[in-house]
Amino acid sequence: MRLRTLPLALVVATCTFLGIAAGPAQADSISPPGANDWTCKPSAAHPHPVVLVHGTFEDMAKNWSVLSPQIKDAGYCVFALNYGNNATAHIPDSAQELNTFVDSVLGATGAKKVDLVGHSQGGMMPRYYLGFLGGATKVDELVGIVPSNHGTTNPLTIPTGYAGCDACTDQMAGSPFLTHLNANGDTVPGPDYTVITTTHDEVVTPYTSAFLDGPAQRVTNVTLQDRCPLDAFEHDQSPNDPVVAQWVLNALGRSGPADPAFTPHCT
Repeated sequence: MRLRTLPLALVVATCTFLGIAAGPAQADSISPPGANDWTCKPSAAHPHPVVLVHGTFEDMAKNWSVLSPQIKDAGYCVFALNYGNNATAHIPDSAQELNTFVDSVLGATGAKKVDLVGHSQGGMMPRYYLGFLGGATKVDELVGIVPSNHGTTNPLTIPTGYAGCDACTDQMAGSPFLTHLNANGDTVPGPDYTVITTTHDEVVTPYTSAFLDGPAQRVTNVTLQDRCPLDAFEHDQSPNDPVVAQWVLNALGRSGPADPAFTPHCT
């Protein structure tokens, strides 16, 4: 979820990154660098393909232009999707699109599970997939960057005059969707969870609403400023933060969620 500052057509027009090879679900889409090489086969060191899930009003090319190539360069097969009319559709419908896309990735790569990395709604929506669409058996790790796990109290996150954003109302604190999503707890058996937040989040408010409750061996909640007090990245730009990238790679590169004792290099 993000504040809408540019017309969508202008955002798309500025995205010039081309994917390597498109799969059937994304044949007409522009991929971020390093993503959607459907010939990629996971290595023994990195057996789980990484699927990137963008936020509200976003698309994969814009949301992941910085982080996608970093994950690819670390040795992972990386995939990304566009979904839900720039993630404005009802979240259960978007989760079904993720379900279909993950099945395509597993079929193409031969992997048994994927890791999910999502921004904002993209860090929360997969929890519906895990809990209600059978995704828990197909996902090893969910890494959420400023995810809207318990919604936002900021009414300005629904842009004035913008119609048709069902996902926006779904993400308001106390919405029927979030009540249903969190009714049986924040996690489901199987996957590990890492949440990365910033005290400068102006969209998901309070920023602590991103956190997940769960056992320490399966859930790590990270506030960037606890390790890097001068980190000024806010909600929209958090996927471009070099410190966020370090936390993401830490979570992906180990068994279990990110190491809560990890010390990133502050920039």
